[in-house]
Amino acid sequence: MPIQLLNLRHVPDEEADEVRALLDRHGIVHYETRPSRWGISAGAIWVADPVQADRARGLMIGYQAERGARVRAEYEAARAAGQTDTLWRSLRRTPLRVVGMLAGALALIALSLLWPLLLRGG
Repeated sequence: MPIQLLNLRHVPDEEADEVRALLDRHGIVHYETRPSRWGISAGAIWVADPVQADRARGLMIGYQAERGARVRAEYEAARAAGQTDTLWRSLRRTPLRVVGMLAGALALIALSLLWPLLLRGG
């Protein structure tokens, strides 16, 4: 029975490509299902052989630890260089969008807090 190794929902193409290359490099036979047209299923990378699936899981654990450390280091470097996106940078770059989102969030909060009062009529 095939075993799902990686669900591709919210997985960047770069990461999926690295996982495919990792599996190919170690000779693990895998296949991929594509996302559905309507976005109900996200697609996945599968391993058909249970023995290879155990080996693939071990490789994935190592890969994800290495990738996590690498991405965190890249983020910290960008943060130290002042290149990360903050609320104030977003406000300077797209003020109408940020103000609109904040106004929408405040409207939702107000509506959710006032809804019981509106239903009671007072």
